[in-house]
Amino acid sequence: MSQPLDFLAIGDIVTEPFIRLTEAEVHCEKGALECQLCLAFGEKIPYESATVVAAVGNASNAAVSAARLGLDSGLRAYVGEDRYGEEMLEVLKNEKVSTEYMVTQPGKASNYHYVLWYQTERTILIKHELFDYEVPTLSSSPVWVYCSSLADNSIPYYHALMELFAKHPEIKIAFQPGTFQIKTDAKEFADVYAASEIFFCNKEEAEHILKFTAVPSIKDLLTGMRALGPKIVVITDGTNGAYAYDGTTSWKIPMYPDARKPFERTGAGDAFASTVVAALALGKPLEEALLWGPINSMSVVQDIGAQRGLLTREQLEKYIADAPASYVLEVI
Repeated sequence: MSQPLDFLAIGDIVTEPFIRLTEAEVHCEKGALECQLCLAFGEKIPYESATVVAAVGNASNAAVSAARLGLDSGLRAYVGEDRYGEEMLEVLKNEKVSTEYMVTQPGKASNYHYVLWYQTERTILIKHELFDYEVPTLSSSPVWVYCSSLADNSIPYYHALMELFAKHPEIKIAFQPGTFQIKTDAKEFADVYAASEIFFCNKEEAEHILKFTAVPSIKDLLTGMRALGPKIVVITDGTNGAYAYDGTTSWKIPMYPDARKPFERTGAGDAFASTVVAALALGKPLEEALLWGPINSMSVVQDIGAQRGLLTREQLEKYIADAPASYVLEVI
């Protein structure tokens, strides 16, 4: 039996070219809640640069984040028999992420998305390859399993994974849903919510999952999401910070102070969520783990893509040591 992993992420992996646009407009309604990226229709659109970033996606970002922080980390994801798949596997190995549970599936193409990057925000054109998902045979039980974004044929896979993990009650599960999991009725993922030790999403995603028609309070969102089953719920809210609820106490989590403006925001949520889980896996109490998350988010948005800015444990702990006295959780 191999050494148990501290952290096993499960989700899709993708290569993304970041196409930096210079000639575009953003039109917003309801403040900044409903915005559209607008380009000239039927024209040739100049762009500033295109940077290809391999081996990203919620789960892959989380696995790399955990590895950078010193955990024995692995990824269960699928790639095709193509050069993109080979490149992604190489990136994981270079990041010291175990590829023991990776699958190369013949006849399939590796996921390849396109990121339209304008100012500090991005719009992603996505197309998930429909892989033939099968549950892994665990050589040993990981301490934490981090379940995240999968394609829209993944509901049976999620159920099969929960059946597997039910046989290993020692495994702790973190759930950070992706686009398909968020837009699908929460009842379809009732077993995932119920099995989750900790759950992450942003404020707008929580509103969508809970099908709120009126504007809810953050406490409504926290209690509503926890009622679905997770022991701990964490909801991020952009520059307003984040919120957490463990059934007894609710906290507001501040952003880590940084005088620099964000360079590119992709991966901030992944960095936050994975870092909190990594801190828990390292034995940190919840209150301390919640303060780790914003630091990696702050760092990630200073570089292109979701992984370049991820910190080592030494770097992150220096930020903790240098944090101002105001960087504390607020009970709400």
